[in-house]
Amino acid sequence: MIIMSKKDKSEAEKLRDELFLSRKNGCLVLEEEEIKKADEFCEPYKKFLNKAKTEREVVEYAIKAAKKEGFTEFDVEKKYKAGDRIYYNNRNKAVIFAVVGKDKTKNGVRIAAAHIDSPRLDLKPFPLYEKNDLALFKTHYYGGIKKYQWPAMPLALHGKVVRKDGSTVNVTLGEDAGDPCFCVTDLLPHLAGEQMSKTMVKGFTGEDLNVLIGSRPFRDDKESDLVKLNIMRLIHEKYNIVEADFLSAELNLVPAFPARDIGFDRSMIGAYGHDDRVCAYTAFEAILHCKSPERTVLTVLGDKEEVGSDGNTGLNSEFMRYFIADLAIQDKEEPRHVLSKSTCLSADVNAAFDPTYASVYEPGNSCYINNGVVITKYTGHGGKYDTSDACAEYMAEIRELLDSNKVLWQSGELGKVDGGGGGTVAKFIANLNIDVVDLGVPVLSMHAPFEIVSKIDVYMAYRAFYEFFMQK
Repeated sequence: MIIMSKKDKSEAEKLRDELFLSRKNGCLVLEEEEIKKADEFCEPYKKFLNKAKTEREVVEYAIKAAKKEGFTEFDVEKKYKAGDRIYYNNRNKAVIFAVVGKDKTKNGVRIAAAHIDSPRLDLKPFPLYEKNDLALFKTHYYGGIKKYQWPAMPLALHGKVVRKDGSTVNVTLGEDAGDPCFCVTDLLPHLAGEQMSKTMVKGFTGEDLNVLIGSRPFRDDKESDLVKLNIMRLIHEKYNIVEADFLSAELNLVPAFPARDIGFDRSMIGAYGHDDRVCAYTAFEAILHCKSPERTVLTVLGDKEEVGSDGNTGLNSEFMRYFIADLAIQDKEEPRHVLSKSTCLSADVNAAFDPTYASVYEPGNSCYINNGVVITKYTGHGGKYDTSDACAEYMAEIRELLDSNKVLWQSGELGKVDGGGGGTVAKFIANLNIDVVDLGVPVLSMHAPFEIVSKIDVYMAYRAFYEFFMQK
């Protein structure tokens, strides 16, 4: 290949370089050393994915890691100074990490806000039943899933049970090699003619997602529901809970397999829960490495995004606003003024262009694997419904930030205009009069039990959040 120098280029080529936005595959434009850094950065990320598959587990993991880096629990009575590192734990399902800046809250704060919940199967309040000598759990799916993807796959049980007396028990079963796992059964193709003639939406219903958990009865021929009784006996022996305790439990079934490298070149990671733990992890790592920011910076990890962000641990609630207000009041600043001067990166993923399903994408406005972190000006659906649309001034500011720090980036929409759509937490933060834009990692097979991201894109997300926090 002959590489022309700049002086050898034609006038048209020079003009094209100056005026056109070119797509940049990171594998071709990044130095080998930078690609190596991306690969190394993703090794602990894979361990995080294996360890933290629910929002409670993410909060536990993050607080433990943050304490090692000098973060202490927020105390509203305490006065904080520049450089202090604090966290606020909201019911063990959402958490805010903050590093106090040199300007404190005078000029607003900088926020990276991600969500830590992912689509899954939740147990119903009273899930355990027996049918034809099999014991099963009834489930209620959580978030947007394709129901047909969840049968015939190993599942692990994660969660927390709270007894009447307030004592608790944490549950993680199905992850270790010696553990039993669980599954939703499927119909053999020999008998599935009627099932396969249905549309994908109707082939599996929510009430079909019953999880097989046992088959051996309690050895007593005089009673009924002996398989259920035997399973409840085993559960009681292991966790000291009774059936009524399911009512005050949060138990989730998630894929039991670990994160894996994808491809002969190991350039990608396949795992459950990239949406949105890939942005949560990178935003969290960015704040861990912030030492002396000009403004106070926050990484906010919220819950319930996959079901609308409602509830007191979701970002449609007031917990982030209250936290910022507490900081502002300490600084003798008016909270609403602090919010109005604040900026945010809504740290969420976008759908990477998939050539197998090219018809649902608009190629010129899609994001691509290995092309860096993706800026999404708006999400929503149809005529920009249910979205925040970032203003041009803020878009220009973020472009300049990324370019000046040599962070590989791209822009993208969520598929064709009338092809569907989705949303993020951006609109709830924008409602506080904060400038916000979505920025995150392109994902293949989003919302599937096994999603795929590029290691380069993961690393560029971390770099974007870090430079956002540290800008002057």
